[in-house]
Amino acid sequence: MSLSDSRLLMIKALKKLVVPYLREHGFKGSFPHFRRRNGDDMELIAFQFYRYGGSFVVEVGVCGKDGLTTSWGKEIPANKVTVYDLDYGHRFRLREDIYGTDDAECWFHYEEAKTDEDFELVALQVLKCIQDVKDRNWIKKLVSLNKDWE
Repeated sequence: MSLSDSRLLMIKALKKLVVPYLREHGFKGSFPHFRRRNGDDMELIAFQFYRYGGSFVVEVGVCGKDGLTTSWGKEIPANKVTVYDLDYGHRFRLREDIYGTDDAECWFHYEEAKTDEDFELVALQVLKCIQDVKDRNWIKKLVSLNKDWE
């Protein structure tokens, strides 16, 4: 199976199992970028695939409800801002052990996946890691953990 085929199958599984959960909890956007207004904040989630295939990370972040202005003065409105517009102090890579600090632990691996069911098992790992998104303070808590480690 080619790298692009396996990535497409992984995206299909994420869209089937994870994206509906995000939508159920108020997230809007299209794959790979999602956002949810939460009071004075905009909560962000993004999926980033490894360039050479076989794995991806899920990053979450928070910015102001109106979007953000970059350090070089570019204004990004709330409906366009993504996790990747944020500096590292305002985002967090998901992992099963949220208190872990090993960057290798935050990659979801699908290089061994062959069937739809294999890809769905990886998507279920992601779903398990984002289940607390129903708590409107969860992403803020994760981002504050990231700040504590700086």
